[in-house]
Amino acid sequence: MRAHKGAKSDNVSCQLFLPAHFRTTLSHLCHRGRHLVIAMGHLVIRFIYGDSLWNHADLAVGMFRDRAAQFHGRMGWNVAVDAAGEERDEYDALNPLYVIRQMPDGSHGGSMRFLPTVGPTMVNDHFLHLTDGVAVCSPLIWECSRFCLSGRGQHEQGLSAALMLAGAEIGRRFYLNHAVGVFDATMIRLYRNLGWVPDIISEKGANIAVGLWDYGSVPTARLQKKSGLTTDRIQGWMNADLGAGKKRENSA
Repeated sequence: MRAHKGAKSDNVSCQLFLPAHFRTTLSHLCHRGRHLVIAMGHLVIRFIYGDSLWNHADLAVGMFRDRAAQFHGRMGWNVAVDAAGEERDEYDALNPLYVIRQMPDGSHGGSMRFLPTVGPTMVNDHFLHLTDGVAVCSPLIWECSRFCLSGRGQHEQGLSAALMLAGAEIGRRFYLNHAVGVFDATMIRLYRNLGWVPDIISEKGANIAVGLWDYGSVPTARLQKKSGLTTDRIQGWMNADLGAGKKRENSA
């Protein structure tokens, strides 16, 4: 097992992601520079730790650029965007677990980021004024942040449902009770449509809120219907990326 940054880690090998149950017809196989590119014609959920993003360079670049487009461009948040047009913050350096919706052409469709609350998190470092100074800190609660959709014409509710279903599998795999997140309050409408509304801890006007998602009340059937995916398929993708039945240390 490898830990989040700050804990001892072991080396693991990186293998091409083609799980045995995932039957697909390859539309083309080609080399682009030194990188082997496979176009599969199917959408995939990827589970990638920060220290392995370099193995998925194009997907990672797309994610950070889409984050810049959403949070800085469309939402007007005060976030740092570098010269390459990518949005990153200090939490991307802490080896978070990314859940990424990979599109049929291999590009980024949507993503979110998970970190244990026993280490540094956005909610505790920057938003304690929304929780009356009480830190959310438990090995049974992880923070979900940077929920991002590419905005390139895909069915956003279906993509969101897929990410939420994958987030639910994070809770199952790591034996979590809740996920916590700071989000734009306008997202409540989306969460309501998906059937998984967080318990609001605090809300500042109509702009920002802190909420807890209960892993004991996941609307699995509804999320499967809206995403067109099954938990078995997501578990298969998770096992292919992280290893069957394995989990990393939760220490930050």
